Formats: sequence, C-alpha cells, structure tokens
Amino acid sequence: MIKVSVVGAKGRMGSHVVEAVNGAEDTSLALALDAGDDLTQITPENTDVVVEFTVPAVSLDNVLALVAQGVNVVVGTTGWTDEKLDQVRAALAKAPRQNQSVFIAPNFAISAVLADYFAKVAAPYFESAEVIELHHPNKVDAPSGTAIHTAHAIAEARKDAGLGAVPDNTQTDGGSRGQVIDGIHVHAVRLRGLNAHEEVLFGNAGEQLTIRADSFDRISFMPGVLLAVRKIASGNYPGLTVGLDHFLDL
Repeated sequence: MIKVSVVGAKGRMGSHVVEAVNGAEDTSLALALDAGDDLTQITPENTDVVVEFTVPAVSLDNVLALVAQGVNVVVGTTGWTDEKLDQVRAALAKAPRQNQSVFIAPNFAISAVLADYFAKVAAPYFESAEVIELHHPNKVDAPSGTAIHTAHAIAEARKDAGLGAVPDNTQTDGGSRGQVIDGIHVHAVRLRGLNAHEEVLFGNAGEQLTIRADSFDRISFMPGVLLAVRKIASGNYPGLTVGLDHFLDL
C-alpha cells in the first residue's frame, strides 16, 4: 500500500483527494492536514507521498517544508512561476534523502493534458493561435496554470517550426486582448456554473481548428492524481517533474 498524506484536506480539491485515496485499492490515507496544522507530522516513516492542494500564496512554502521533511510531494496547487520552480529544484538538491521527488501538475484532468498535447502538435500548422480558459469565480489565479502551460507549449512549437509572431493589427486595446504569454493571447473567464474548461483556437485563411477540454466535476481530476501518486511512489522520477504528460504514453 502507498501511504498518502493530504495537505489541504478540507479544501474543495483536497476533500476529493482524501476520498480517492481511501477508495483506491493500492493507497491508504496516512494524515489529512489543513491550514494551521503542523507539517512536521509528515515523515518518511508514515508517508510515501504527500498530495498538496492548497492555494498559491502558501503552496511554495508547504512544498519546501515537505522536501525538508524528506518526503515526496505531488502538487496540484497552481500559480507556479519559473522562479518558484527553481526554488523547488534548489531544495531538492539539498534534500535529506536521495532521489526525492516533487511533481507539479498544471492540470490533473486527462482531457486537459491531451488537449495541451494536441495543441502543441497543431501549433506549427496555423498562422494564428489564442487560448481561452473558463473557470468558476472562486478560482484565485488568472489565467490558469493550465492555460499558461498551453501557451508556452504553443509558443515553443511555433518557434521550433520557424513561425513568426501571431498576426494582430489591434490599434486600441483597453485590456480586452487578454494576457500575452510568449506571444500567445490568453483570456480568462470567471463565471458561476463553470468548473474547469479550456479552449484553444487555431486559424489559417479560410479554416479554424478548435480544441476544447471540459471538466464538469472535480472528480475528473482524481484518476490523474492517483496516477501521479503511483508514479512518484515508484521512485523512478527523482527531482522535479512538471506536467502529467510525462506519465502518459504520448
């Protein structure tokens, strides 16, 4: 059995993770901690993998503390920057145990991971590309980590293909063109009734390709969470890994 502790266990996502861990045949719940609880309770003796689902404001400190405790961590909290990732890498380089692992997922939904992959495949073949992400109004960060990850992937594929800038002759803009990430416009919608959705639009003269992923319920993330827990528990992914695509046969 893989011993799993959950940090953020009373949150919207964390509570689902607790249920998923209790319901899987090969995982057992070690500790369920939330805001204010002492993370030093989590040790390599009682935990194989920690799942961290909190908020961007505290996630980095949590992960650094857990690495210092000598445990492996699967992170579902978004809001990660290159600077924060570098801090995790530095912490892992000084970790108390050899081959410790941290895994960070912009999104745990298999549909979203595949949409991101398909977008990267399609990107070299289209002149224009934009990303729209749509979430519930309780989400604290915008644009989503998934949309940022998708934009970076599209930009990288376009650069490798030798494409120039996406055409845009906008002369006046009060902010409606969204955030520009690596030259790709990313738009965020926050609307009651939504859960987690992403739409990637590609265009050429006379044609358009739309790639869309919809997660209607948070339960859709649980197969990806359990997949990450199993992969990290295997010991085959030392250091920092970002993106569930590393665990899929793509």
